[in-house]
Amino acid sequence: MKIHLKTLGCRLNEAELETWAQAFQKFGHQITRNTEDAHLVVINSCAVTQDAARKSRNLIRRIHRDNPQAKLVVSGCYATLNEDEAAALLGVDLVISNRDKHQLVEKALAELNMETMPAMSTEPGETSLFTRGRQRAFIKVQDGCRYRCTFCIVTVARGDEVSRPIAAIIDEINALHQQGINEVILTGVHLGGYGSDLGNNLTDLVKTILAQTEIPRLRLGSLEPWEFSDDFFTLFEQPRLMPHLHLPLQSGSDAVLRRMARRCKTEEFASIVQRVRTQIPHFNITTDIIVGFPGETEQEWQDSYAFIKKIGFGHIHIFTYSKREGTKAATLPDPISNELKKQRSQQLHELANDMKQQFCKANLGNTFPILWEAYAEPCGEQQRVFGYTPNYLRVSCLIDKDDSLENQTINARLIALEENCTLTQLMPA
Repeated sequence: MKIHLKTLGCRLNEAELETWAQAFQKFGHQITRNTEDAHLVVINSCAVTQDAARKSRNLIRRIHRDNPQAKLVVSGCYATLNEDEAAALLGVDLVISNRDKHQLVEKALAELNMETMPAMSTEPGETSLFTRGRQRAFIKVQDGCRYRCTFCIVTVARGDEVSRPIAAIIDEINALHQQGINEVILTGVHLGGYGSDLGNNLTDLVKTILAQTEIPRLRLGSLEPWEFSDDFFTLFEQPRLMPHLHLPLQSGSDAVLRRMARRCKTEEFASIVQRVRTQIPHFNITTDIIVGFPGETEQEWQDSYAFIKKIGFGHIHIFTYSKREGTKAATLPDPISNELKKQRSQQLHELANDMKQQFCKANLGNTFPILWEAYAEPCGEQQRVFGYTPNYLRVSCLIDKDDSLENQTINARLIALEENCTLTQLMPA
């Protein structure tokens, strides 16, 4: 049986797809990239905003339209928060909430009467790394969040914090490395809360991964900028832990942060950034910002803009606030007009682009080990290939059209800026 897996939303959703892919293969089924070929389609939905919920509904409808014969299973945050609505959509055969998604494969095969083994099965992991290429994989290490930021519906959809045992994570990383994966990214709803239910923490997990696996590159997914212990920062002395942190700031105004129920003030955030930048040259800090949160005055916006500019980020994910029913923020007074939100968002996009360019320029002239990816673009008698530096700069270089750098880590010198990535020159071996 051919299975097609689709996701919207966060990296955690992608990590869950990878887990399901391996499980389906363990039962002897085949993963396909093509929706039209599939006998079963699984959608991992998102509901972080009202727009994400709308996109989830539209994706479900489109999948059914493209392949009406396929069985359709829907899971994820949209399906959890709107279970009856999702079940009623045309073509949906089964809805599996977040609380049961660890049993999704078994439930789908059993409840849809699709347990029959095909004539030829494949080894788990053989073709399952379909979302990011065969050089990188996301590892889900925990789920749920104990905090309740006023804008966030995900904590409602995902429930309480549950961490995976370290031994299971080590086994998964070692298995992926044996398949040729050279970089893993740890993900979770509240990654910094890893181990709160097990009596350990994220630092313990990273130390164990570095000690008990040989994975060449380890990255951390999005981390809330609080709960860092002193020994956490010493982890970056290990070159296998990549010098990049995505720390969601959300606003540069302490007054807005209080209304968001965020647990990190701007002064504390600045201290974290200064510490890692002092310790590791060219350390990349990226972030999330919400523009137009309810009650955001002009002064608060100016304070936020000034703080963001002062910190300087390698990249910013910019979200224009939209009301999300079921969150406390949806009940707050003084909503910001769409026109003003659009204006502030445009200002921040311009600043973000300038800061990204400045960070790239600061890295020019340096040589980094680049993990090259499979994707390539034709360029006359050559081809343009792409990869990432340890500090998460997307780079490219030109090579002969018959050559391949896929999944190789090769040093390259950053020599020039381009629109979407930095041009490099390969260094001789």
